[in-house]
Amino acid sequence: MKLTENFSLNELTKSQTAERKGIDNTPSTEHQENLKSLCEMILQPIRDHFGQVVSVSSGYRSPELCVAIGSSTQSQHASGCAADFEIFGVSNKELADYIDQNLDYDQLILEYWKESDPNSGWVHCSYTNGSNRKQYLRAYKENGRTKYEPM
Repeated sequence: MKLTENFSLNELTKSQTAERKGIDNTPSTEHQENLKSLCEMILQPIRDHFGQVVSVSSGYRSPELCVAIGSSTQSQHASGCAADFEIFGVSNKELADYIDQNLDYDQLILEYWKESDPNSGWVHCSYTNGSNRKQYLRAYKENGRTKYEPM
């Protein structure tokens, strides 16, 4: 099922962990609608702007999949409102800054990006059909723990 011109439901629900562990990662109708909105408002505009493939590493995660990977069942991934992605050859900081300056989003996290390695990490972005917070954060490791700071 196509969600937008360049994004499919399969792409936003594919999980190697789910396949390996036999976890059903099928989103409900409501979660599919959230994924469609995420694609229409965030992923497709990014694809159109950069003219390159947006590689999604994680989209929808069922509650069972969240538990299996050590994520929270309250994550926006579990409601189909978030995706982790990057564009190979484009700095993740440049990508996150573009989103911040041009798109309506709920939460934007530049995950584990290092200035010395522009292609490090990835971008997490969520979109809700409602009041988006426009919260822009950077995630980094300190003493083995993930920390977040405002951008």
